[in-house]
Amino acid sequence: MGRLSTLFAPERVAVIGATDSEGSVGRAITSNLLESFDGDVVAVNPYKDDVLGLRCYDNVGDVETSDGIDVAVVVVPPDAAVEAIRDAGAAGIENVVVITAGFGETGSEGAARERDLREAAEAYDLNLVGPNSLGVMSTPRGLNATFGNEMATEGDISFMSQSGAFVTAVLDWAAERDVGFKDIVSLGNKAILDEGDFIAEWGDDPETEVILGYLEDIADGETFVQTAREVTQDTPIVLVKSGRTDAGANAAASHTGAMAGSERAYEAGLEQAGTLRVESVQELFDFAQILSGQPLPDGEEIAIVTNAGGPGVMTTDAVGDSDLSLSSFEDETLDALRETMPEEANIYNPVDIIGDAPAERFETALETVLEDDNVAMAVVVACPTAVLSFEELAEVVVSQQQAHEMPIATTLMGGKSVGAGREILSEAGIPNYFDPARAIESLDALREYDEIQSREYEEPATFDVDRERAREILESATRRDTNRLGVEAMELLDAYGIPTPAGGVVSSPTEAQELAEDIGDDVVMKIVSPDILHKSDIGGVEVGVPPEEVRDTYEDLVVRARNYQQDATILGVQVQEMVDLDSGTETILGMNRDPQFGPLLLFGLGGIFVEVLEDNTVRVAPVSEPEARGMLDDIESAPLLRGARGRDPVDEDALVEAVQRLSQLVTDFPAIVELDINPLVATPGGVQAVDLRLTIDQEEL
Repeated sequence: MGRLSTLFAPERVAVIGATDSEGSVGRAITSNLLESFDGDVVAVNPYKDDVLGLRCYDNVGDVETSDGIDVAVVVVPPDAAVEAIRDAGAAGIENVVVITAGFGETGSEGAARERDLREAAEAYDLNLVGPNSLGVMSTPRGLNATFGNEMATEGDISFMSQSGAFVTAVLDWAAERDVGFKDIVSLGNKAILDEGDFIAEWGDDPETEVILGYLEDIADGETFVQTAREVTQDTPIVLVKSGRTDAGANAAASHTGAMAGSERAYEAGLEQAGTLRVESVQELFDFAQILSGQPLPDGEEIAIVTNAGGPGVMTTDAVGDSDLSLSSFEDETLDALRETMPEEANIYNPVDIIGDAPAERFETALETVLEDDNVAMAVVVACPTAVLSFEELAEVVVSQQQAHEMPIATTLMGGKSVGAGREILSEAGIPNYFDPARAIESLDALREYDEIQSREYEEPATFDVDRERAREILESATRRDTNRLGVEAMELLDAYGIPTPAGGVVSSPTEAQELAEDIGDDVVMKIVSPDILHKSDIGGVEVGVPPEEVRDTYEDLVVRARNYQQDATILGVQVQEMVDLDSGTETILGMNRDPQFGPLLLFGLGGIFVEVLEDNTVRVAPVSEPEARGMLDDIESAPLLRGARGRDPVDEDALVEAVQRLSQLVTDFPAIVELDINPLVATPGGVQAVDLRLTIDQEEL
């Protein structure tokens, strides 16, 4: 266990604000501790002589320190809570749980109190839970330092929640379903300890088999990803993340900003962290039960054994909706089933052993399919009949699962008749679901977690770049008092090794003609203005301009820009080498900086299709080579990159390197808020960044 071990396994707990007043939080917490805690409870209240039979101390510092206090639970009014924190720190207490509300969740005055609370906790290096927390639980010690009305059943699941009400609801729900817990924490406002701290703690805890969480936000996305990646190599993490929103996307100035909103950052970050994200409480605990009770599969092939045709078809449909696949049985398996099953039975997957099957027939069929090398897992689907005992069937399933050490889920489709069988299955760690779709989804979660454990994480590559030149280019925007840069900043990409066409920005017709003559062929010309974002819409782009027409085209572009916006800042005209778009594929590569996770990279189909098809994928930077390559695999138009319809395949290695180089650029410079390279043209010979647009935060430079 780590630095929070005494928080969950204390010997002595003090309740600051303990009281015996009926209906009060202080009484509920004190009573809960007295009822179940295997340790000493200390009451602190200067206005009471005793509380519920406990002597009351005026101050936590007055308590005899021979044995020390491991945890202080603070239940005083918000104005007194900060002083209580200081008293606890001065008394040498390491862990504080602040139940008191009235802090950052209530407005500016509360936010100011929370800052004071945080400063006090940091001054004494306290492990502080909350404020605005329901409290903490740990079943091995009987610790119920909450004001909930239910103590958790002991188990191997550790659970954190940003909502205290959600904790009470889950405890009530779990009690009916024999779901047990190791530790539970209500995170509250996360003034000091957050989800990353508890994931790290439970990852080191041998008694925690699965980590569950209900989160509304993640305080530090980058640290969370790093911590969770390490933990999920040994301990699965299953999360409900609420608060899905596209807020902020409409205010974004770039394509990337509009397409990569906060919710996509969470999706990318949680996936890169190796967590399993679910949508409901039902899924949360469905996955928890199977992950804590069943071994991981050696493949994705599943066998279905059932006594009912309809539910068997439902189960097969659920497999089709998942990333699992129906096993194709070997000839030996089919021969064995043909010999042992009734003639009316279906011996192919799903195996329907028909409605008159007793437990013995289930046993024969299940044993036969589990011995098939093409089977990695199984689900048993059974409806109640007069000849079938669910209790006997449960014993059969347990016996076969233990003999073959293969993951199994069951769907015993009944009500009161299921009870005894479900208990037998539960004791063996085999989950039972009334709906076969839930069984399949849970087995699919096992497969997904097996893939997570198999990932090999690599450190992001570090390229040799001209960082100082890049800084100079970004600072040029500050000198012009603007936060936007366009093609005038193409050298920024050159500084980080992302190829660009020959060319540059010129400020006169004569310079334009000279540059075009140096290029030696027809050119592309674009107006350069931070005030005109969509240049092609106002006629600010000309393609295929011969050298002899460059001077006149320069004048035309400036006139069009002035007619569109008389006071627009005109920095000049970009003269650029023509790129053969017909021989390549236009992609987009961009970044939007997320408040929680930092730089969010986007890659997808680019050019004129970027807003129409929205075929793109995102990752949290920095990305490694495998993660960058995975971005290419994720988009639906990936076949275009690989030579679909007779096209030559593009240089994928060059694309992957461009993604990594941009990842390094936006990681090196937090001042870059948004960035678009559109199009980034990929050809069989490499890539070229044709256009650029970015927004910066001048205060970060």
